[in-house]
Amino acid sequence: MSSNPVAETVASLMPRAKAKLTELVAFKSVADFDQYPRSESEGAANWIADALRSEGFEDVALLDTPDGTQSVYGYLPGPEGAKTVLLYAHYDVQPPLDEAAWATPPFDLVERDGRWYGRGSADCKGGVIMHLLALRALKANGGVPVHVKVIVEGSEEQGTGGLERYAEEHPELLTADTVVIGDAGNFRAGLPTVTATLRGMTLVRVQVDTLEGNLHSGQFGGAAPDALAALIRLLDSLRDQDGSTTVDGLDGDSVWDGLQYEDQAFREDAKVLDGVELIGSGTVADRVWARPAVTVLGIDCPPVVGATPSVQAGARALVSLRVPPGVDTGEATKLLQAHIETHTPWGARVSTEQIGQGQAFRADTSSPAYASMAEAMAVAYPGQQMQASGMGGSIPLCNTLASLYPETEILLIGLSEPEAQIHAVNESVSPDELERLSVSEALFLQNYAAS
Repeated sequence: MSSNPVAETVASLMPRAKAKLTELVAFKSVADFDQYPRSESEGAANWIADALRSEGFEDVALLDTPDGTQSVYGYLPGPEGAKTVLLYAHYDVQPPLDEAAWATPPFDLVERDGRWYGRGSADCKGGVIMHLLALRALKANGGVPVHVKVIVEGSEEQGTGGLERYAEEHPELLTADTVVIGDAGNFRAGLPTVTATLRGMTLVRVQVDTLEGNLHSGQFGGAAPDALAALIRLLDSLRDQDGSTTVDGLDGDSVWDGLQYEDQAFREDAKVLDGVELIGSGTVADRVWARPAVTVLGIDCPPVVGATPSVQAGARALVSLRVPPGVDTGEATKLLQAHIETHTPWGARVSTEQIGQGQAFRADTSSPAYASMAEAMAVAYPGQQMQASGMGGSIPLCNTLASLYPETEILLIGLSEPEAQIHAVNESVSPDELERLSVSEALFLQNYAAS
């Protein structure tokens, strides 16, 4: 990294950043309180509130959002007449899945092969530390030149919309000239990237029932309608022969005309097994950034261990549908529910329940804020120019903020580059990425204040 006072300060703060991230990762802040104690999430929220206070933030508050979780808010005043920038991250994390598959305990931050491993290290507790690092570096180099608001969400991974609804009920709280969402990631480690689009998401729970109770498969199998088989058949209808998502009435042919994602690079990033084909048609960028994608997240049915020779009376699944920009998530949900009802075989009884959703998002990359970020990233990543990519995931708050504040510029950066393996076992963060993106954010705030 080229010599720069801010960059030098961030570099000197990296040991402290690791210690703080270690503390934050230790909270098992999964916002599913059937799996993890509420106290773990509350502990993380209080940790962040204390960190903001220690950095001089005012009006620090734990916001009780409508979904039963807490978001953390703080305000750091800047010079009179300065612009206001909102910094976003979230402290809730995905469950660690199979803890035995982790090389080290998921809630311990462990350094290995030049990366820091732990659940939430990249997604998105590392984003919290990134914001704090940038602000601390600015305070050591002449001060923070803008008014700063920070909002750290407590249920982003659950898709339950608590912060979105809170923002809609308190629209004055998050007003800003620009928002920096710290929950995206570089297209490749070392390649500075802003995320220009996000897919929306809907979660639908599907219940299929065929019998009053389970039956002996020898006595009744062959004529008695099997609910699990019916569920499997209707779920299969959501994909074409090549694996493309096929929801009746939902366009699946859009194309991505920006930065491309080469097939082999995707295979390596996704760790696709040798001989296994990628699914869908079009370019990889088309498939993961511009088109809908359905995923069966889970099925309730008897496990193999302990299974009995029975025809199943009922079965249940949780289905996720990622929705590309330009498609309303509410309309996509209706199409998905109608498709499920139409394609359920044998007259089986089927019911659907939407349990979460978020709208897609498209940024204006020609705005002044993006020019300020491009200039900052060129310093933090010498010899590299900022790229704009899509992201297949969803950050529901983005579209809410865009709707509430249509004049506000929204930038998406973050630590979730492919090697981070967010949502999977052995999630990790690159300390080099944390350092460079913290420098990028700090320099962006300086550039934006002067623009």
